[in-house]
Amino acid sequence: MKILQLCKKFPYPLKDGESIAVTTLSRSLRELGCQVSLLAMNTHKHFFNSNGCPEALGHYKDIFKVPVDNRVKPTEAFLNLFSRESYHIARFISPAFRRQLIEVLKNNSFDLIQLETPYLSPYIPTIRQHSDALIAMRAHNVEHEIWERIAENTAFFPKRWYLKHLAQKLYRYEVEQLEQYDILVAITQRDLDFFRKLGYRKTAVVAPIGVRSEVYRPDYDSYRRPLSLAFIGSLDWMPNQEGLQWFISQVWTELEKKHPDLELHIAGRNTPEDLKHKLAGKKVFVHGEVPDAQDFINSHSLMVVPLLSGSGMRAKILEGMALGRVVLTTSVGLEGIGARPEREVLVANTPDQFVSHIESCLRQGPQLERMGRQACNFVASQYDSLAIARRLLDSYLALTVEVA
Repeated sequence: MKILQLCKKFPYPLKDGESIAVTTLSRSLRELGCQVSLLAMNTHKHFFNSNGCPEALGHYKDIFKVPVDNRVKPTEAFLNLFSRESYHIARFISPAFRRQLIEVLKNNSFDLIQLETPYLSPYIPTIRQHSDALIAMRAHNVEHEIWERIAENTAFFPKRWYLKHLAQKLYRYEVEQLEQYDILVAITQRDLDFFRKLGYRKTAVVAPIGVRSEVYRPDYDSYRRPLSLAFIGSLDWMPNQEGLQWFISQVWTELEKKHPDLELHIAGRNTPEDLKHKLAGKKVFVHGEVPDAQDFINSHSLMVVPLLSGSGMRAKILEGMALGRVVLTTSVGLEGIGARPEREVLVANTPDQFVSHIESCLRQGPQLERMGRQACNFVASQYDSLAIARRLLDSYLALTVEVA
């Protein structure tokens, strides 16, 4: 198949879940014989300042990127309060991107165009006008659910009201767009069931985020060193900021009293300066963006993912497990990942539960390696990206035959 992938940000470097999800699937589709091209927004927040093609994206036939200024602008945000339009979506509407899309469609023939997240839905009319290709929506999350959860966890009433208002408009947009897709690609069965309840009736398939186990190199020597905790994730993403600040205030303050030598290491792209100051402490080390995520994760036996909001799947949890780490997360963090608590992963939802699990890990010492190895084996057997891509491609081909 000839596939065009549309993305709301340039998927490089591979240091956040969305970029990993986009690149892993496209690479696997290429290995299965598909010809895949990429048209991506090059936003201010994730700007890739290079004309060359990164080696990690060498599987694409063509790469097109368009500068898009989608920054939040106070005046526009205020005026949007009086509009029915979702401000989340409006920020990704770009005349320049539309013009580039038209040019790509005029000069190429595609069997399928895969939209990565509903933020690309405004371009469906343009696609229909200039192409006969099928349109697939790959929903990385239930987008409005993320903002509903953030709103629920926000104590300051004016901000909570505003976030609920934005979430409601995003919900309405997601529902209205559902019937515009030829096929819906959900990241998890839970998300697909949710979309069905919202009214989606057409062809759908579940295609979770996959990993290529051979590219991960677990270092089990960490289990023979004193236990240390690690967090890694994009710190310009609100759910990561929210969860990490909650962990520091509700969990870490208790741990550091009882275990003064225990260390917490935090890494993440685009860490705001004020957040660095809020997080840093005597045994809390804020590294910012690290040169090698695998080396950072491998250096610490216990990986904490204290998510209170979010949706879809967390690619970083899969990466941590693929590297043989013991992952401690919340029920929200584990959504979409079929790992068994106490076997391949640890789950906590309250400060006391987090403290209890961490203290248990401290007592186990080197024996903790067993769970790390079980986690690694689990990901290799259940989330192989090539197998996932093959099932997705079969669904695409079947739909092509059906509409022919």
